[in-house]
Amino acid sequence: MKHLTSNPFTHAIIYIAVCACISGATGQFVSQSWAQTGSTSPTGASTEFKRGEPVTLNFANAEIDAVARAMATLTGRQVVVDPRVKGTMNLSTERAVSPAAAYNLFLATLRLQGFTVVEAAGLDKVVPEADAKLQSGTVSAGAASSSSNQIVTQIFRLNFENANNLVPVLRPLISPNNTINVNPGNNSLVITDYADNLQRMARIIAAMDVSNATDVEVIKLQHAIAADLAPLVLRLIESGSSAVGAPGQGQTDSAFKTTLVAEPRSNSLILRAANAARVAQVKSLIEKLDTASTQSNGASGNIYVVYLKNADATKLAATLRAAMSGDARSTATPVVTPNTPVPIGAAAGLNQATTGGQIQADTATNSLIITAPEPQYRQLRSVIDKLDARRAQVFVESLIAEVNADQAAQFGIQWQTALGNAGNGTVGVLGTNFGKDGKNIISLATQGASGALTPPTGLNLGAANLTNGIYVLGFLANFLESTGAGNILSTPNLLTLDNEEAKIVIGQNVPFVTGQYSNTAASAGGVVNPFQTIERKDVGLTLKVKPQISENGTVKLAIFQEVSSVQASSINSATGLITNKRSIESNVLVDDGSIVVLGGLLQDEYAGNQDKVPGLGDIPFFGNLFKSESRSRKKTNLMVFLRPVVVRSAADSDALSQGRYDLMRGNQINAQPVPSSNMPINESAVLPAPKPR
Repeated sequence: MKHLTSNPFTHAIIYIAVCACISGATGQFVSQSWAQTGSTSPTGASTEFKRGEPVTLNFANAEIDAVARAMATLTGRQVVVDPRVKGTMNLSTERAVSPAAAYNLFLATLRLQGFTVVEAAGLDKVVPEADAKLQSGTVSAGAASSSSNQIVTQIFRLNFENANNLVPVLRPLISPNNTINVNPGNNSLVITDYADNLQRMARIIAAMDVSNATDVEVIKLQHAIAADLAPLVLRLIESGSSAVGAPGQGQTDSAFKTTLVAEPRSNSLILRAANAARVAQVKSLIEKLDTASTQSNGASGNIYVVYLKNADATKLAATLRAAMSGDARSTATPVVTPNTPVPIGAAAGLNQATTGGQIQADTATNSLIITAPEPQYRQLRSVIDKLDARRAQVFVESLIAEVNADQAAQFGIQWQTALGNAGNGTVGVLGTNFGKDGKNIISLATQGASGALTPPTGLNLGAANLTNGIYVLGFLANFLESTGAGNILSTPNLLTLDNEEAKIVIGQNVPFVTGQYSNTAASAGGVVNPFQTIERKDVGLTLKVKPQISENGTVKLAIFQEVSSVQASSINSATGLITNKRSIESNVLVDDGSIVVLGGLLQDEYAGNQDKVPGLGDIPFFGNLFKSESRSRKKTNLMVFLRPVVVRSAADSDALSQGRYDLMRGNQINAQPVPSSNMPINESAVLPAPKPR
């Protein structure tokens, strides 16, 4: 490096430039010592200043803005000072330093006064330290930056340690104006601070981010049952570790949880612990518990009690007894080859295989009581562990959609001459009569005055004349057009266990008369005892389903669905009630969560009726005066859909139930009555808010 005193002309140029910047900005002159040997005054010198040569700094109570401009001149950087950065600084060196070192000293002095420099897009911005983290500074996901006095953002990805556990440790080591955040998605830390401090943070994080778990070990058991021993050992180990001491305030317990899993097939325990000491502790405990049973009273004197978690004890006992009897039959006739001696204990062995074990079910505790030798009990226990698994459930959602559309039109004209008394009889004149009851002009003329009969629906135009003080209807025109539409959606839901039938009935229990007796010709003194026999049937919606889940996730469903209703016109009918019924009975195969159509009805019905006078009714236009016509059309669209959802875990069941619970609670909240000061009741029942688990 070339010393500053080696070129007096360069000294003069730098001296004049620096002092001009400072005096122009602050109004004061900062002196600087020049060590010149064998040189004359630089007046009149004309040598060009070259960046990169060493300089000697001597700023005393200089404005920060002026020093920043001088640093920009020395280093060739673009420096911008925030208007909020105010004050003076002292910056001096005992000997000449490089421009890079001078700039680093400038950054360190700013840092001591609560300011810093943020580099972005080739521009150095001098800002307050508290606002530096909001500027678009350097972001790095690898090694920490070498710019020790600049604020940068560093991302540390952790491989073993939990990021939340390191926050209480690292937070006191970061300046108060800077931040540390956790991204739990990829277990990483995002720290904004000075680069030199981030380098220290990187070394601390690397020392703490190490695996604190041992390799997986397999421990074979000689006497104990793995499924029985695993929860016992794990309960003892975890209770002992929690009693050692709780984590300090502001810290998180980062101890690796001991994992101990039973493997029934090989009767082994799979262990993974935090360290070798914990592994040795678990192995020592297992060795003490894995001893031969002391309850043995001979080959068949052991009695064991197995508490079931999911299976039914009665059904499982019958299954195990059947399996044992089948195994005994398969070994009842040993194969004996000629010239081979039969062991003396062969016959005894057959009897022991047949009667060597007993299985009883205790329904009160849902447990099995097994009396068998220990080897046979081990075989039974491995079967029990496989059969006593949590059974999957199926949520069946049935969708019954029905859309009806009815249209009817009616047009008719009838006329008659007046009806009245003429001497001793009634005289009638030619006319037209169409329809029945209220549609018939003669019936309406004779019974309408007494109210026994009413005119037909629709528009009625009539003319009547007064005969012998009585108004008699002589002309009637009827016009009618009606439309009707219906949209029905029913969604019965069922939740049932795999391979278990479930049934839901929503409707009424309606009585149907099946027989009656009445004695109308009872003899004198006889007793008449009339009676009726009634049978009650469910009318409404019925759904029966039996699901069976296969290994590939499909669901086989045995379905019976019925929708029935009582026909309104048959109520109070002498012939009895008439029911409308739509039912489906089928076996289908559906994927989990898919929708399948079971069946349906698409019906389009048309009906037309015309009454007319022959000949006259066929005359164009005028023929309408001599006829009556009605038409109707009815469309029925009915479809039944099914959607099964397999619920395998408690979490799935909770999520499904919570969704339905929130739906019903929301509907109840929306169905609250409008508040009224005149009415004492202003609220209805609402399901309670679910409690967090």
